[in-house]
Amino acid sequence: MTDRQRRAAIEGWYTLEKDQPHLLGSRCVACGTFFFPKLSTFCRNPVCDSTAFESVPLSRTGRLWSYTSASYQPPEPYVAAVPFVPFAIAAVTLEHEKMTVLGQVVEGCGVDQLQVGMQMELVVETLHQTEALDVVVWKWRPLGALTGSAS
Repeated sequence: MTDRQRRAAIEGWYTLEKDQPHLLGSRCVACGTFFFPKLSTFCRNPVCDSTAFESVPLSRTGRLWSYTSASYQPPEPYVAAVPFVPFAIAAVTLEHEKMTVLGQVVEGCGVDQLQVGMQMELVVETLHQTEALDVVVWKWRPLGALTGSAS
């Protein structure tokens, strides 16, 4: 079996490593505030007037802050399965940065398997496929659970 080509659904927002993917953010060099997605204009911290940022990989783990079920098909340009299958969305507070990032939860994990406060980890999973490649996106997975679901 040959490895299929993989492409990020949103270029530059995350790495594509299968084992240890990271979201890619920025950190203000003056005040240390983290941002996702990356910033390159001005710091959004109201007490900082810096315009200098460094690119940084963000924490891969965090705590589940909130979650919900997407029970309706999102509009284009989202590419949904046919027929549409509801999926869970998680708001995860990153371990080091203490900021909350939204993302889908891995396929096969519904809201009935989630609990506020549980540890989550970042994975990369196929969003949809074309004949030539897998288009992948970051998703959240309960830490230590569902180990076979990331692709």
